[in-house]
Amino acid sequence: MMVRKSRYRVLSLFSGCGGMDLGTEGGFEFLGKRYSRLATETKAAVELDPRIAEIYESNFRAPCVVKDIRDLDAKDLPSHDVMTGGFPCQSFSMVAQNPPRLGHDDERGRLYFEMCRLLLAHRPQVFIAENVKGLLSANQKQAFPLLLEEFRQCGYHIHWDLLDAADYGVPQRRQRVFIVGFRNLTASTSFKFPRPVADKYRSVLGDVLHPRSEVEEKYFFSDRALRGLAKTRNGSIKTKGRVQDANKPCNTVGAHLAKVSLNSTDPVVKTAGRIRMFSPREVARIQSFPESFQLRGVKTTDYKALGNAVPPVLMWHVMRSVLKALESSAN
Repeated sequence: MMVRKSRYRVLSLFSGCGGMDLGTEGGFEFLGKRYSRLATETKAAVELDPRIAEIYESNFRAPCVVKDIRDLDAKDLPSHDVMTGGFPCQSFSMVAQNPPRLGHDDERGRLYFEMCRLLLAHRPQVFIAENVKGLLSANQKQAFPLLLEEFRQCGYHIHWDLLDAADYGVPQRRQRVFIVGFRNLTASTSFKFPRPVADKYRSVLGDVLHPRSEVEEKYFFSDRALRGLAKTRNGSIKTKGRVQDANKPCNTVGAHLAKVSLNSTDPVVKTAGRIRMFSPREVARIQSFPESFQLRGVKTTDYKALGNAVPPVLMWHVMRSVLKALESSAN
């Protein structure tokens, strides 16, 4: 049986600007709802990009180690009860062996193994990993079961689910795989992923858009850009870009919104009859960051950081469920 803690110590890997960490800690407001402070304390974060690490350090007390995770010595990391991280998944592949095992094509594919290395070294009570929906179908659906087995081999009882942020009060359709592992069987047995709350707290894109008077001209597409697009038979402009319905959650925002165009499939919006991109603050809201969250003020960095982030509100629901399970196994 584990000992009940007043604060569970957290180590954050692949931290980005801190979406997972804000959700892990709680204590913020979004669209008029208060997300209570949780019994956690982030002890350290790790982020490769120094520009994005600046955003993290502007919003959190925990030190952010700017370093490649492959160069981290496990002994240099603080003791922790919870490990979190949205590890990159671009290059998982299968290595044909008997029995088959998880392999990698390039340097990025090794990062998952680095998370396992640190789990084995520190043996925290629980870990929470997040990834894109495509992880489930990678390599003809063969990679994901092997990935889960790697986590089990680290000594954890594994749970996973595909969650959509729009079901938890986030004004965005964003499906992500969450993997949660417990060392303690009692905690694992009592764990359940959070139930959707959208029936009570349904948020839509219109809830987070700037009024027209606050939208700078630079965010609008020019008439020349519109003239360069094909037209339908009735003469209306046909865009590949997904013009969003403000009365519904937004489509998934990505990390390359700084380069959004009308020939891409990135979400855009129509304001006062004109098509435009989202501002960084609007993207932050779409991702469920509170107004108090500080951005860097550099458009490309802000878009990249926000587009790669885990929605804090979604993570708050997941972390609250994890803490309930840990408490159930504590004396």
